[in-house]
Amino acid sequence: MGDSTVTTPEGRTAAVPHPVTAASAPTPLHRLRTPRRPQLWFETLLIAVSYWTYSLIRNAVPEQRGEALRNADWIWRTEHQLGLAFEQSVNHAVNSVTWLIVGMNYYYATLHFVVTLGVLVWLYRGHPGRYAAARLVLFATTAVALVGYYLYPLAPPRLMTDGGFVDTVLVHQTWGSMASGDLKNMSNQYAAMPSMHIGWSLWCGLTIFALARVPWVRVLGLLYPAATLVVIVATANHFWLDAVGGVLCLAFGYTVARLWYGALPHALPRQVPGPRRRPAFDVRRLLPAAARGEHDAAERPVQEASGVRATREAQEAEGGLGLQEAAAARNASTKAPSAG
Repeated sequence: MGDSTVTTPEGRTAAVPHPVTAASAPTPLHRLRTPRRPQLWFETLLIAVSYWTYSLIRNAVPEQRGEALRNADWIWRTEHQLGLAFEQSVNHAVNSVTWLIVGMNYYYATLHFVVTLGVLVWLYRGHPGRYAAARLVLFATTAVALVGYYLYPLAPPRLMTDGGFVDTVLVHQTWGSMASGDLKNMSNQYAAMPSMHIGWSLWCGLTIFALARVPWVRVLGLLYPAATLVVIVATANHFWLDAVGGVLCLAFGYTVARLWYGALPHALPRQVPGPRRRPAFDVRRLLPAAARGEHDAAERPVQEASGVRATREAQEAEGGLGLQEAAAARNASTKAPSAG
């Protein structure tokens, strides 16, 4: 309800409530942010710069080895108290099967990037109206993860001094771990919380499940983050609580997209809305309210006269047509042979 003031006969001013129409109600901010058609060059540049910035900030976080190891010991004790400290058993069991653990090492090193980029390309090509919102979820998830790396340095299980975990990349001499072997100096080894392997893979899985049409593809979407959880535990790169941190970061990303666009990515239109047509220009908008009323009053007799004239012409034409039909009938009757 809105209020307007009127002057009473006694000279007082009073507020008169009146309903607020849809035209006068304020427009939510997200209504003004409609997705635009993504441009390939811009998206390629944006993703490349964003990942470079993410890697730069993540590796710039101080490697607080002592605090990271103390945090790892605390998590390991907490999981024992909860009766859910199963990472070491999974790590040793999978490590005993060479072909399986080698495959998981390469899975950990490659699919993290390949699948995520693949889903982005699929969204760009097949769901342009949802692409920007889904990309915002991914970016917001990654951004808040950087805060976690800074505030809570954490050593992965394989780097614990007395955890008894096997560093599967070193043991089997496989390529790919940015925190083992010759590549360990290129990445912050104590940034295990939260797990972006889980955050990104769950984003991929939920996106595929929500938007794919083929049932078995949707099932694969759900299996992908589940398989990733097994891999990060079996390779001793993360505790399962790191995965919980990744899920929380993803929830933050979806919240940001929901607030920005007013809906989750899968609820937005698949295609980008077309450009709005501009309404025809009305010269009366330039006139003051009083002049606009006079203009309408002057135009009304002309419009009514035009309507009467058009009606009269239509009636005359109809009457003329009736006379022509009657004359034609009389001619036909006179020309017809009489019956003998």
